[in-house]
Amino acid sequence: MSKTEKDHIDLYRETPVRYLGYANEVGESFRSLVHVNVVRFSYVVASGYVVADAVSKGIEASVRPCPSEEVRNTNIRRTVLDTLIWQGLATVAISGFTINRICAFYLFILRRVSNIPEPAKKWTTTAVGLGCIPFIIKPIDRSVDYFMEQTY
Repeated sequence: MSKTEKDHIDLYRETPVRYLGYANEVGESFRSLVHVNVVRFSYVVASGYVVADAVSKGIEASVRPCPSEEVRNTNIRRTVLDTLIWQGLATVAISGFTINRICAFYLFILRRVSNIPEPAKKWTTTAVGLGCIPFIIKPIDRSVDYFMEQTY
């Protein structure tokens, strides 16, 4: 690895821009408190992050030396597709679904067994969802890595 490759900082994975990818998890955490369009917008933000990362990786692949234009184009397509699939699964689909189900289950349980006021139940559910985000990221990322290695 050359010095410039070591010094290269990936804007989409090694800077605070990465947090845009978590927008849908935050949206799902707040689902019980906000209008559904706010949650939908959080998915737009996260999906925009995924597309921007894929485009960025494609641009990086386009400047790497290749023996022919055909090989270069194949490498670009593979890189973009790989990034879209991985990020789409890990950043948007699986993580959003996971937080959605955690929050839905927690709110369901609170409504069944708790006498606390409804607004407190919703805020508690939101806090649980937000609190789960740091704990689900690495297992989901590793699972998607494994899936991608075994399939695509």
